[in-house]
Amino acid sequence: MTEQVLPKTAPREPSVVMKLERLGSLHQCRLSFMRQLTRRMAAEKWHFWTEVFQIDDHGVGHAVYCAKGPHRTYSLVAFAHDLPADQRSDRVIAEAWDATFTLFDGVPSTSDIERLSKNVPLQEAGRISATELSLSRANRSVRLWEHVVESLAKGKQPDSEQIDNVGYLMRTTAVYGSGKFGACDREQISEREELYAPFQVEMLSVYLTRAFVRDLVEHMAKKRGGANAVRLDPAISRRLGIGNSTGLGMAPFVINHPVLFNNWLKAREDAIALVRSIPQVSEAEVALFSNVLQSCQSMVDSWRSEHPIQISKVKNLKTDFEKLLSFFATNSFASLEFPWNRLVEWSVETLSVEGQELVLSLILEPYGDLIDTLAKSMAEPNGTDHAIDGSMTISDFKTLIMRCFGWAMEVDWERAENCSRAWYVSAEKLEPRL
Repeated sequence: MTEQVLPKTAPREPSVVMKLERLGSLHQCRLSFMRQLTRRMAAEKWHFWTEVFQIDDHGVGHAVYCAKGPHRTYSLVAFAHDLPADQRSDRVIAEAWDATFTLFDGVPSTSDIERLSKNVPLQEAGRISATELSLSRANRSVRLWEHVVESLAKGKQPDSEQIDNVGYLMRTTAVYGSGKFGACDREQISEREELYAPFQVEMLSVYLTRAFVRDLVEHMAKKRGGANAVRLDPAISRRLGIGNSTGLGMAPFVINHPVLFNNWLKAREDAIALVRSIPQVSEAEVALFSNVLQSCQSMVDSWRSEHPIQISKVKNLKTDFEKLLSFFATNSFASLEFPWNRLVEWSVETLSVEGQELVLSLILEPYGDLIDTLAKSMAEPNGTDHAIDGSMTISDFKTLIMRCFGWAMEVDWERAENCSRAWYVSAEKLEPRL
C-alpha cells in the first residue's frame, strides 16, 4: 500500500484548468469512467457469458450478453438489422440502424425480449421500461466492416493498417440513459455500489456492445466463408473499440450539470496535487511510469485524424514525447525530491498544452492506492443541490461569483472572435450545433 500523503502542492487554479484549450486536451486517466468500471470488474471477478445468439445468415436477429457482479446481473439485449446502405445515417433523426441495444436490469425472459423487440429497434419512437437502464444504437463502419468480413471469410486476418486507420467496426450514434424514453431513472439505481460513479450504465452497455460486434462480424464471415472462415485474431480484437459519432450531447449536458462537471475535474485535480506532493519515489514506481510512458507513445503513434487542428495537435504531441523521454532519461527520478512536481513544472515550460495534460494523467498511474478512492467523489448524490440564499446581498453575491468564477469573467465580449459562435438546436437535424 502507498502511504497516504497530505498534499503540499495545491490543486491548480480554475483560471488554468477551465480554459477551453486545456479542457479539450485532457487525456484518459485512472479516474476515467470506463477505467473505473473495468478495474471493478477485474477486482470483483465479474462473470460474462452469451445467453442468446440468434442471428441469421443475413445478420438479422437478437442476442443477449450477460455480466454478473457480486450482487447483480446486467444484460445487453442486442438487435441486429439488415440495413440498406442508403438508409445508414449518423444523424439523431435517422429511423434505422445496423444494430440497436438496451441494457437490461437482470436476465430478460422470452416475454421481455418479445416486448423489447417491438420497441428497441424503434429507438425514440418506441418506449422501454424501468427494467431497462439504457437505450442505444450503432452503425457499421462503411470502410472497415466489409473488409473484415471478407478477409475472415477467406481465412485471412484483416489488414493492420486499415484496422488502425479506422479503429472500430461499429460506432454508436446515441447512448441514452437516466429516464430517457421510459428507461430507469438514475435515482432508482444511484445507490448501487457498481453504478454509483457517473456513466457506469452507459460504459457497461458499450463494453458489452464491443463483444457483440466482434461476435457478429465473425458470424457473418462464417456464413460467407463456411469452413474457410477464421476467427478474428485476439490481438486485433483488442485494438478495436466502439466508435462515437459526435458526442455533441455531452456539451449541453455539461452546461446543465455544473456540480457534476465540477466534481469530475476536482477529483482529477486533487489526485494530481496528491501525486505532485510525493517527496520521493521508489524504483518500482519509476519503472511503472516508464512502461506506461512507452506504451502511450506507441498508442499515440497509431493515432489518425483528418481534421487539420487535430493533426497539428498530434504532431506536437509526438514532439513532446521526444522531449519527455529525453528529460526522463537524463534525470534520476528515484533520487530527486518531489520528482513528479518537478516533472510537471518542467512540462509547463517545455511542452504543448496537450503534452502537459498527458503528463498529468500519466503521473497518476503508479498510485492507485493513493487516488482511486477519489472516484467516489465524482458523482452528484441526490439532494445535494444548494438552494440560493435569498437573504444574501447583491454585493455579497457578486463578490462570491467573482471569487469562484472570475476566470470566466475575463472573456472580452467586445472582440468578434468571442462572439462568433453560439450553441443552438438545428431544426433540420434536431441536434445541438456550435
